[in-house]
Amino acid sequence: MTRMRTVFTADRLWDGARVVENPVVVVEDGQIASIASAKEAAQPNGEVHAFPGLTLGPAFFDVHIHGSAGHDVMEATPQALLTIGKFLASRGTGAYLATTVTAPIDTTLRALNGLARLIAKKPEGAQTWPIGIHLEGPFLSHAKRGVHPPDLLLEPSIDTFDKMYEAAEGYVRLMTLAPELPGAAELAAHATAKGVRISMGHSNAVAAETRATITAGATSATHTFNAMRALDHREPGILGVVLADDSLFAELICDGIHTAPELVRLWWKAKGAGRAILITDAMAAAGMPDGEYTLGNFAVQVADGRAMANGVLAGSVLTLDHALKNFVEFTGAPVENGLRLLGANPAAMTGFSNRAGSVAEGQPANLVAVDKAGKLVQSIHAGILI
Repeated sequence: MTRMRTVFTADRLWDGARVVENPVVVVEDGQIASIASAKEAAQPNGEVHAFPGLTLGPAFFDVHIHGSAGHDVMEATPQALLTIGKFLASRGTGAYLATTVTAPIDTTLRALNGLARLIAKKPEGAQTWPIGIHLEGPFLSHAKRGVHPPDLLLEPSIDTFDKMYEAAEGYVRLMTLAPELPGAAELAAHATAKGVRISMGHSNAVAAETRATITAGATSATHTFNAMRALDHREPGILGVVLADDSLFAELICDGIHTAPELVRLWWKAKGAGRAILITDAMAAAGMPDGEYTLGNFAVQVADGRAMANGVLAGSVLTLDHALKNFVEFTGAPVENGLRLLGANPAAMTGFSNRAGSVAEGQPANLVAVDKAGKLVQSIHAGILI
């Protein structure tokens, strides 16, 4: 059988851990067959795609996204995920966690079961596909609920969590939890024992409550600054702990709407290249014209890049390629640092380093080519230009 071979070259490659100058990446049948510098590589044999002046890197990994292209992940249908996946692939995202929103428990359980079945059986030829699930709700603070329906929020319950985990057939990999709620630390410990990562968010927690949940296993923070107790110099609260604790990962929505550029720089200085994570928190309107869309079971109005429900920001219409460009612009960081925040860091936080966030032999050839300003020039899925 003839193997289809494609070769990709560029000025640099960020492989998730280091920079390779003048890389030659050989792809056979959609898988990376070899990686070498131009000095070490043999004469390329196959169709060559050259990206002079650009940096190759791993396709992006979004651990917090509700939908895009007119669809919400909680629809949990093949058509919804195929449409979302095609759009995300075109914007450089190669993997994501399907993120739920607070809804009636029966609705959530049906969505989780539908998602689990779809994750387990990715259709042949499908592009970007979820590799796990992020539960955002229902264990959130009323004081910092954002647009999550107040009548559907619940206090942490191991029994309720277990029902969701079972409905999702074990595909839950991340859960947002407010540390100040009764039973939060106990649930954090229980979920962590099952391999679920705990991200603290939608929270009005004080510092002591936050530290207790970290001790119980929390590893990250959900959309830092947003839906989070404001910083105070005597009671640092959840935000102060998140920024000061070097062990914690921390998400950020880098759209210039959710967080001002000055605070993006503060977050970057606090968390650094090893713990910062860029997300979208995108909802169905991402990639769509202004209008009315849904997030879970409620209506969201989108205009001029803002998604609003009842006067409150309701997710975003951001894509990770724009998040990367904004991050480089706001901070002045090298583009490979931004690529790390979109790949290696979310993969490390969720335990998916073997499936996302790096470029290595034997892996699917899911790549991006970006310029120094962080602009996405080309998305590559399974060795094919998208």
